Amino acid sequence: MSKRAAESQKREPAARVRLFLEAPFEAGALVLLPPRALHHLGTVLRLAAGASLLVFNGRDGEWRARIERLSRKGGTVRLERQVRPQLEGADLRLLFAPVKRSRLDLVAEKATELGVAALGPVLTARTNAERVNLERLRHHVVGAAEQCGRLTVPGVLEPVRLEDLVSRWDAERRLLFCDEAGGAPIGEALRREAAGIDAARPPRWAVLIGPEGGFASEERAALRRLPQCLPVSLGPRLLRAETAAIAALSLWQALLGDWHR
Repeated sequence: MSKRAAESQKREPAARVRLFLEAPFEAGALVLLPPRALHHLGTVLRLAAGASLLVFNGRDGEWRARIERLSRKGGTVRLERQVRPQLEGADLRLLFAPVKRSRLDLVAEKATELGVAALGPVLTARTNAERVNLERLRHHVVGAAEQCGRLTVPGVLEPVRLEDLVSRWDAERRLLFCDEAGGAPIGEALRREAAGIDAARPPRWAVLIGPEGGFASEERAALRRLPQCLPVSLGPRLLRAETAAIAALSLWQALLGDWHR
């Protein structure tokens, strides 16, 4: 065994390397590593053939695998055995008005850690950044999912204008509207919702965070007319969009999601 491989195997138990792969999984299967994984395993982590890692594809649970071949030109891992069955998370979406790139990266990362099933940019009258790099968003949610131990990667939805979002709203999905102009205190509102939950039917929700300049009055009125809309206040201070997203998602998970189970 080379010195590099020996050092890699010594590091591996502490590193607990996890990798998202899109291929179907079965015991003994040989899976090709995509370019992103080649760079991460070989250049960033400096692993080599023989190193063990955990892999998941969002469908077949988490598996232990071993690197069979790894170079700049290509690589493969051999699937050994499943170590965790697939578990489905909450059907929770984060809908947000786009913000500056570095702050949007933070939103994507923290929303993934907080268990959202999908993220969707919403274009409003006061949105400052209408162009959204969806590939960059996908890159960040994959990386965050690998780091935080979840078994799925959030979907990244195409940007949609607020008026279209409202007109096509899913009647089966509740909307937690974080309204800077006022609403019921979020903790109180979610506790009331939790009291009426049917355990046999997991709730389907979306959290909506507005732009830095706030929603226009006609946008707020249109949202509040939705029967599924629950307008809430996030307290007496004006929060940045990324802070509001993290706060709202955390409270939802604590009172309706997987933090209280």
